Amino acid sequence: MSLHTASDSSDDLRLSELKKWLSSLPAPALQIATLRPASSDASFRRYFRIDGTDSSSYIVMDAPPPHEDVRPFIHVADLFGASGVSVPGILAQDITQGFLLLSDLGSTTYLQLLNPDNAHTLYMDAINALVQIQLHSTPTALPEYDRALLLRELMLFPEWYIGKHLGLTMTAAQTATLDKVFDALLANNLAQAQVHVHRDYHSRNLMVLQKGNPGILDFQDAVYGPITYDLASLLRDAYIQWDEEIVLDWAIRYWERAKRAGLPVNPDIDSFYRDFEYMGLQRHLKVLGIFARLYHRDGKDAYLKDMPLVMEYARKAAHRYKELAPLVKLLDELEDKAPQVGYTF
Repeated sequence: MSLHTASDSSDDLRLSELKKWLSSLPAPALQIATLRPASSDASFRRYFRIDGTDSSSYIVMDAPPPHEDVRPFIHVADLFGASGVSVPGILAQDITQGFLLLSDLGSTTYLQLLNPDNAHTLYMDAINALVQIQLHSTPTALPEYDRALLLRELMLFPEWYIGKHLGLTMTAAQTATLDKVFDALLANNLAQAQVHVHRDYHSRNLMVLQKGNPGILDFQDAVYGPITYDLASLLRDAYIQWDEEIVLDWAIRYWERAKRAGLPVNPDIDSFYRDFEYMGLQRHLKVLGIFARLYHRDGKDAYLKDMPLVMEYARKAAHRYKELAPLVKLLDELEDKAPQVGYTF
């Protein structure tokens, strides 16, 4: 996350409207002069922190229409909150303008605090919360993570990573190879049991709390989809890496807890881990496309430094399975031909 400050006139106008809205709220009593940037993300949303007159602090979400819609955030906050996990409370809302006043879950993300000494405790908290969310899944409460959406995400990889970032056009044979890998991934993903899926359940969106850890953020894109998706987001995190044996241990611990809780995970541990790896690869190919798009279309270069780790995850997973191995050969071919100028990792 990076601090975001209002710079152009539309931002200034938006900030004025936001202050006017905050001033009009009957409660809680806020000190408008303390409004300050908290964070921004890869979308148009911005977050501010503001102090109350009682020395409490609050978070303000600015989600400008038509680019953003606060209604999914409100809906998922209610849904996940009802499962007993820690999400921001919604204290005031203006759906038309795209403003929300939220309770403050603090400023310490998992990413900021994680180290080898505390990782096990923090990850077990995150796994317990994930099981809790999944236990409260209902098929009709969220949009379906269907084949069309999973494939649309995968297609970001050839369009933005291969086409724009590497600057290459694939041959018909290369396209056929990639399509075959995509088909194998999707067949596995869609065969998995379905639950509520956060979609970005990782160290930047989990806040360290003294009570009810973790605080969970950025869940507005939640869907009903494959049961291993959020675990893959958590343990194969684009922003922090752990040794394979530790990841395997945490994955097994999730699997044991999920089974005990009655969740429909694959009953065979080897098959479950395969599901986890296939799901992780779908996500990593998508993420490579998204990071490339953030750089080439949106001018956000901060994500370039995270690409090598995501590619390492993708290559390792593909290398382990016969039907995915052609992806490694394809990547070798493409990266050998890609121009080396302009990309510093």
